[in-house]
Amino acid sequence: MLKRTTLAALVLIAACRDGVSPERDGLSTPQVAASQGPIITLDQQNGAFDAELWGTSGTHIGKGFEPVNPHLGDAIVATFFWIGSTNTITDVADHLSDAAQTPVGNNYTLVEYVTAGGLSMATYVATNVRGFSDADTASDKILAVHAIFANRVTGGVKISAWRGVNAVTAQALAAHRSASGAGAGITPAGPGSIPLDAGSLAYAVTMSNGHAGFDRPSGFAQIGTGGDTSVIEDGEYAVPGDGAPVDPQWAWQFGDSSQSTWLATALALRPVSGQLVFTAQPSTTLPLLTMKPVRVTVVDDLGNTLTSFSGSVTIAIGHNGGLLLPGTLSGTKAVTAVNGVATFADLSIDQPGNGYTLTVSGTGLIGAASAPFNIGAF
Repeated sequence: MLKRTTLAALVLIAACRDGVSPERDGLSTPQVAASQGPIITLDQQNGAFDAELWGTSGTHIGKGFEPVNPHLGDAIVATFFWIGSTNTITDVADHLSDAAQTPVGNNYTLVEYVTAGGLSMATYVATNVRGFSDADTASDKILAVHAIFANRVTGGVKISAWRGVNAVTAQALAAHRSASGAGAGITPAGPGSIPLDAGSLAYAVTMSNGHAGFDRPSGFAQIGTGGDTSVIEDGEYAVPGDGAPVDPQWAWQFGDSSQSTWLATALALRPVSGQLVFTAQPSTTLPLLTMKPVRVTVVDDLGNTLTSFSGSVTIAIGHNGGLLLPGTLSGTKAVTAVNGVATFADLSIDQPGNGYTLTVSGTGLIGAASAPFNIGAF
């Protein structure tokens, strides 16, 4: 049995602005399998629970990524928790933490909403987030995410930013599901199993009105846990790498005297589609002489370099342009990428010819072919 988690709930009273004061739980070691392809990693996270807000601000629940902004291009997952049986959220958006609450404008998509026993939980996702200062720590530049409700609510939010998620929301979103239940004593809780593509992120979150400890899901790392006098929540994640289904299961340690309600959600986000591109093409040279270094770069769907890629890239002859005999490629033909760039520094071809091309490939990557080049007289 996993170590039982106990919760130190924190109640924050929020006025008009979203809270941006630090309230960060310690990050656990990521559960990531070794992979040569792009890897999804947890970038930043934060969360807050607010007592019932005053006046017009009672329809506003949000939190900033203080003390450090996420990176441009991240995906953001925002889960909102509140007392109520209807999803009365009218808008989920982001803004800066300056006095004007300057809108940022990323689009948040509702992925799952679940309610039971007078509790509600809704999870939204935005991919390829832009419009803020990358990894900034200035107090007026912090990115905040909020939900606007049609009525006054008591609740909270968990936000997390992820590097390596597919930039296109429709392609990033994969399987997702929710479940709810009630129990007393030791009570299993979970959304159920979801399929997972290789290298995808499994995000799982639970909420309960029973103030109790819990055993965490096996094979997951904790994003953070929090709560107030009314509810408790816990967020977990895994990036298994092998594409096997995941089934996050908590065991709530409720009291034996009365029933407590739980909610749980799981969703999967696919990694970027890494692609190789030639950034230094092969050059015309004489047979057996070393050509100028050839470089290829791993980029995402939008052409951004995937600096986290450090896998092996292999190069080979594509079209063999040998005039009399097929040419043979010599040199180091498999190199390890550094910050997403693979450099082939000692390549040569032994046979003269026209219209040679080279091809590159890597595990989990879309390959590429070079521009034509010649081996022979300049």
